[in-house]
Amino acid sequence: MQFKGTLIVVTDMERSKKFYHDVLNMNVVNDFGANVELEHGLYLQKNETWAKFINDKAVHFQHHAGELYFEEQDIDSFFRKLEAMEIVYVHQPIEHPWGQRVVRFYDPDQHIIEVGEEIKGVVKRFHNRGMSVEQIAAYMDVPAGYVQDRLGG
Repeated sequence: MQFKGTLIVVTDMERSKKFYHDVLNMNVVNDFGANVELEHGLYLQKNETWAKFINDKAVHFQHHAGELYFEEQDIDSFFRKLEAMEIVYVHQPIEHPWGQRVVRFYDPDQHIIEVGEEIKGVVKRFHNRGMSVEQIAAYMDVPAGYVQDRLGG
C-alpha cells in the first residue's frame, strides 16, 4: 500500500485552482473537471461529485479538525505576500514555543492552511544567533542529532 495524497472538497473549482496557484504556488498536474490533481499530491474534488461518492451524505466545511501544512524557506516574504491578498486568517503570524514562525488561514472553502517556516531555517536562525547545537535542541525540545542533521551534519 502507498499513500498517494490528500483530497479536499471544493465548491468552486476555478476559484480553488486560482487560490492554490496564486497563494501557494501550486500548479495543476491533471484537470479532469470535477477532479483536479495539484502538485505534491493535493487533489480538489467538486462538492457535487464528492456527495455522490459518499452516498449523498452532508459535507461540512469549516470543521477545524485538520489542516493542510506547508513549509516556506522565506517566511517573511510569504507573510508580506499574504498582506497584499484578501486572506481570511485563522490567526496572524505567530512564533510557536519551539521557534517556528507560522500563519494559519482559510482557503475559499474554509479548509485551514498552515504555512510554517521551514524547520531547517529555524535551526539555522538559532545557530546564526550563536546558539550551540545543545542549546537549540533544548529550546526546540528535539534531539541534538535532529539539530545537527538540519545544520548539514
